Amino acid sequence: MPVIDVQKDLDQRTITITAEFAAPVERVFGIYADPRQLEKVWGPPTHPATFVDHDLTPGSRITYYMTGPEGEKYGGYWDVVSVDAPHGFEVRDGFADADLNPVESMPSSTNSFRFEPIDGGTRATYVSSYPTAEALQQVLDMGVEEGARAAMGQIDDFLAA
Repeated sequence: MPVIDVQKDLDQRTITITAEFAAPVERVFGIYADPRQLEKVWGPPTHPATFVDHDLTPGSRITYYMTGPEGEKYGGYWDVVSVDAPHGFEVRDGFADADLNPVESMPSSTNSFRFEPIDGGTRATYVSSYPTAEALQQVLDMGVEEGARAAMGQIDDFLAA
C-alpha cells in the first residue's frame, strides 16, 4: 500500500497524507497533469472519476465527478493556485453540484501536492488545509481518509501497467 502515514491535526485544521510510489517524480506528476490518467486513480475504486475540464495551470478550474456503484454522481472542482512541475502543485478543492458549480455550503480546502525523489521512486506529500476544525471533521466523517487511501492504493498498479 503506497500510503505510509496519515496525520490529522484538528488544531491546525490539516490532514497530511504521505505516500511512496515506485516511479520517478516526473511520472507521478504526469498522472495529475493528464486527465485520462488521473481518472484511473482519482477516487476510490468504487467511485471512479471523470474529468470534464482539466488544465493544470494557475488560474484554471478543473472539474470532475465521481460515479458511485448505483450511478450516483458526486461533483468536485479544483481551482489551480500554483504549479511547480514536476515537483507539485496547489489547488483550492471543493464540492460541486450536478452542473459542476461550487457548493458553498460544503467544506472546501487548500490542497498542496508535493513530489520528491527518494531511492527507487517518489515520496508524495498531500496536505489539505481547512478553514475550520469543523470543516475538517466533516470531511473526516465523510470518509476522506479511507477514500484517499483507496484511491492512492491504485497508483502503483496503474504505474506498473
